[in-house]
Amino acid sequence: MGLFLVLGIGGISLLAVSLVFDGVLEGVFDGAPDGLFDGWLSLPVVAGFVSMLGFTGAIVLGSTGLGPGAAGAAGAVAGAGAGWTTYRFSRALLRDGSGRAPHRSDVVGSAGRVVTAIPDGGYGEVLLSLGGQPVKYAATAEAPLERGTEVWVTAAPATTSVTVRAIEH
Repeated sequence: MGLFLVLGIGGISLLAVSLVFDGVLEGVFDGAPDGLFDGWLSLPVVAGFVSMLGFTGAIVLGSTGLGPGAAGAAGAVAGAGAGWTTYRFSRALLRDGSGRAPHRSDVVGSAGRVVTAIPDGGYGEVLLSLGGQPVKYAATAEAPLERGTEVWVTAAPATTSVTVRAIEH
């Protein structure tokens, strides 16, 4: 059982290492034909396999009357499942094409609130939601606006400032 626990803990340690040294094993096999190891030998996949092999083997060995061979086989099956799942999740994350940086025109037409009053002819601040995240912008308006006023962005003259108007209900 000690060997299985060492494998499980080693897999978790390898996962921690993969957070620091991401992509190390992929670089070792760059010369493989037609991307044979494309993503399968990434540190997170190997760590998932090894830790699941170890922990499942320890559980099977400790809770059943089966020997180390059967525990190793059960661990290998569970490890293959964990490795496959890790591989699929990493591929899904890499295919996410929505990583475009926001452009200043993306805020035009969005609603928000004044967080620092906008004086006549001066700048205040508004809080807008951009991609689901709150973002604070310097703001000007045609008329003074008090803190808490709901506003609509009419223009974005710069990447850090907007022109707003009050929303009338």
